[in-house]
Amino acid sequence: MRVAFAGSPDAAVPSLRALAASRHEVALAVTQPDRPRGRSRRPDPTPVARAAEELGIPVLRPRSINDEDAVARLEEAAIRALVVVAFGQILREAVLGRWYCVNVHFSLLPAYRGAAPVERALMDGVERTGVTIMRMDAGLDTGPILRQEAVDVAPGEDGGALTARLARLGAALLPAVLDDLEAGRLGETPQPEEGVSLAPKITPEDRPLDFSRPAVALERRVRALSPHIGATCAIDGRQVTVWAARARPEPAPPGLGVVEGRLVAGCGEGSLELVEVQPAGRARMDAAALVRGWRGPLELG
Repeated sequence: MRVAFAGSPDAAVPSLRALAASRHEVALAVTQPDRPRGRSRRPDPTPVARAAEELGIPVLRPRSINDEDAVARLEEAAIRALVVVAFGQILREAVLGRWYCVNVHFSLLPAYRGAAPVERALMDGVERTGVTIMRMDAGLDTGPILRQEAVDVAPGEDGGALTARLARLGAALLPAVLDDLEAGRLGETPQPEEGVSLAPKITPEDRPLDFSRPAVALERRVRALSPHIGATCAIDGRQVTVWAARARPEPAPPGLGVVEGRLVAGCGEGSLELVEVQPAGRARMDAAALVRGWRGPLELG
């Protein structure tokens, strides 16, 4: 069966590769436009664009997949289905009404509908999540379920590691879904009305650590935003990104302190050891190295 694939980040690449290695033909890859990156500000293709070019799949980089030109390209490709994984654009009726649109979503729907299901689930401290493959409709991740598989969240697993694991799981499930679609035996199950939750996009307001909160909640936030976004705090007026932290049950005085060479912050409940940090404009480092090299008071704020 001829399909098109729409995706952009690294998390979408395993599904693209799985389809390319299957009996189905990926006629076109659709991805976000190249964006300037780094100090040079040179346009950089998305991971999906790079993978598609390596696989010899034509690449379309529309400003919107719903534009007439993009829809015309999809029609020219003579596809039966469109597979969407972390694409980054909202599909409108111009696309949804023409093709069977399959989405790989990194949560157990109806929980965590939205752009940041992995990060929000980790922030909430869930112990079990998974992958849902669904047919897309006009709602926000509200379409009927085609396949679903659950996994346990590993102790200490961060957002990057969990996303990569779910991406591999979704890629493993996807070819069989298309097999069933082609054979006319694909069943659809409406999402339950109970258990709905939302996972809105991560914003700058989600990054700062509020040390009046329990240390366990702060550790979860650090894990959720690592290694791709980063939680933050201010030390002596300078922003520091916190990439790894460890919650401890024992209390500590408010603010920052050095305990046997470890950098520890007092929290609303317990204390938080900062393990890996990155001062603005510098490389990542162990917190112990920050303590040794910091010039100025080690004070929060």
